Amino acid sequence: MSIDSDTAADSEQSIEDLARSLGDAIAELPEYQTFLEKQAAVEDDEQTQAQIAEFESAREEYMLARQRGEATQEDLREMQDQQQELHEIPVMREYLQAENDLELRLQALNEYVSDPLDIDFGEKAGGCCED
Repeated sequence: MSIDSDTAADSEQSIEDLARSLGDAIAELPEYQTFLEKQAAVEDDEQTQAQIAEFESAREEYMLARQRGEATQEDLREMQDQQQELHEIPVMREYLQAENDLELRLQALNEYVSDPLDIDFGEKAGGCCED
């Protein structure tokens, strides 16, 4: 192997190591830890899980009615009211706040990574389906 290809391989490995280190550091963020705690609390709360299932069912029914051209504004309002009720459950409200806090922190980190690249790293790394 030539010196140039060794240097390129070392550079590639160091970038991968940096990416792993970044992932490890993100996993240790207080925002991430809080998010995991709040997520577990929602998953463990039977009442909240029942209300989530009820909302998901209503949303699916609304989407099917909409595809058939049968959805009404009243149907939409009812679904929105159900969602609002779900979001007012204390454990769910805390989860949504933790999720928002984590997203804000990840957006800030994305800006640090993206600045020297002149591209949105998170968007490019995130997949094909961004609108």
